[in-house]
Amino acid sequence: MSENGHDRDVFDVIIVGAGPTGLYAAFYAGMREMRTKVVEVLPEAGGQLAVLYPEKYIYDVAGYPEVLAKDLVDNLLQQIAKWDPTMCLGERAEKLVREDDGTLVLTTDVASHYAKAVVICGGIGAFRPNKLKNESLTRFEERGVYYFVQDKSIFKDKRLLIVGGGDSAVDWALNLKDIASETTLIHRREGFRAHPSSVTELMESDVNVMLHYEVREVLGDDSITGVKIFDNRSDEDTILDIDIVLMNLGFKADLGPIKDWGLALNKRYIVVNGRMETNIPGVYAAGDVCMQDGSESLNLIAVGFGEAAIAVNHAYSFITGGRVFPGHSSEMSPTAAVASNQQAK
Repeated sequence: MSENGHDRDVFDVIIVGAGPTGLYAAFYAGMREMRTKVVEVLPEAGGQLAVLYPEKYIYDVAGYPEVLAKDLVDNLLQQIAKWDPTMCLGERAEKLVREDDGTLVLTTDVASHYAKAVVICGGIGAFRPNKLKNESLTRFEERGVYYFVQDKSIFKDKRLLIVGGGDSAVDWALNLKDIASETTLIHRREGFRAHPSSVTELMESDVNVMLHYEVREVLGDDSITGVKIFDNRSDEDTILDIDIVLMNLGFKADLGPIKDWGLALNKRYIVVNGRMETNIPGVYAAGDVCMQDGSESLNLIAVGFGEAAIAVNHAYSFITGGRVFPGHSSEMSPTAAVASNQQAK
C-alpha cells in the first residue's frame, strides 16, 4: 500500500478514516476495482482498535469467537493489501468542496485529494477520554494512572483498580483479571452500561466489584501505594491497597471540521438514508459516524462492515451507472471482479 501519495490525480473514491469500517470499505472498493485513497488523521491504521485497546479481545465480529483488536486490524490490512489503496496517514480532513466538473476535493492539513465519490468512515470523530477533576489522578497520569491500554504487560502482578461501569471497564476487568495479582472494579451506581452477558461473567468472576463507590484520592509519592475511595451513599472512606489504576469513564467525541461540510447532522451523527447517502450527492457515510434517518444508531463493528459495503457499492453505481449488487465474493476472484465490473459498465 503506497502512502502519502499527493497529486492532482482523481481517484474513484476517498475513504475518510482507517478504522475497521474504513478498512473494510477500502476492501470492498478494491473488490469493485475502484481506485481508492484512504485518509486518516492518526499515524497508523486501525482507529480506536489501534489507539484505545489493541490488546483487548473483541467478541462480536462474525466468524471470530474472540479476536484481539490489533489482530483484527492486521487481518483487515492483509485483506486490502492486494488492492494497494493509497494510504494517507497522519492527515486531518479539514474541508470538502465540489469543483464545477463534479470532482470532490478533500483538503487536509497536508494536501488536497481528488475523487469522484467520498465515503466518510470517521468513527466517533476525534476522541479524548473523560477525566475526573482530581489532582491526585492527574499527578499520576502515565505513571500509574492510565486511560488506554496499549500494553497489558504493565498490569502484570499488580494490584489493579478499574473505575467505570461501561463496556470498556467490564471488558478490561475480565481481560486483565488473570494478569493482575488482584483486580477491583468500582462503579458509582448499581447498574452497568455494558453487555448483560459480560456483566454476568464479571459478577461470577473473582473480580472484587464495589458498587456506589468513587475515587477520593490516589495515594503515594513516587508511585501509587493505594487509593482512597468513598461510598457515595454514606460518604464513608475506604483505603484500597492498589498499585495501578485504569480509568474507563468514556470519551468525548467531536466531528471536528466535518461539522462544517454542509452535511445534515443529528447531534454528533451524519444523517444518511438506507443507501448510506448523505444529503450531498456522491458523499456517503458508514459506521459509528452516521445514523440512518428515523432509526437509532447501533455502534458495532459488524454493523459498520455492512454499512461500508452498502456505501461503497452505491458509490460505485453513482460513479459508473453500473449495478449496485456486485455478485457474491465467493464467485469473484480479483480477476473475475475485473471482468464483472467491465461487463457492468
